[in-house]
Amino acid sequence: MQNYNSKFKSDLIKRCYQFSLAIIALADTLPNKRSAWVITDQLIRSATSVGANLVEAKSASSRIDFKKFHEIALKSANETKYWLELLTDSGLTSVESVNILLKEVYEIANMIAAGVIKLKAKNF
Repeated sequence: MQNYNSKFKSDLIKRCYQFSLAIIALADTLPNKRSAWVITDQLIRSATSVGANLVEAKSASSRIDFKKFHEIALKSANETKYWLELLTDSGLTSVESVNILLKEVYEIANMIAAGVIKLKAKNF
């Protein structure tokens, strides 16, 4: 069971890394407008924070820190959803260019949320 959990966490971190790269690629396609800069800055920060916090959790100094990093990763994933939806609703990019990324961040957030629920159940 330990190997499965370790592989799952590693795969999730790799998935978050690939997601970060996809967000950066999207950012490079956005118009050169102040509104796009502001949203893009926030989007890149929140999207890259998801994987970064999962990596930090791997070397947490306590169980409480481990849970905290997972909770922060979840919050960052939820924030990323907001910025992606704002990009499309503001007309800065097309729905088609964001749909795949939204689907991915929803899946990532669901996986992290399931882990956070388990951590809370174990009274971490």
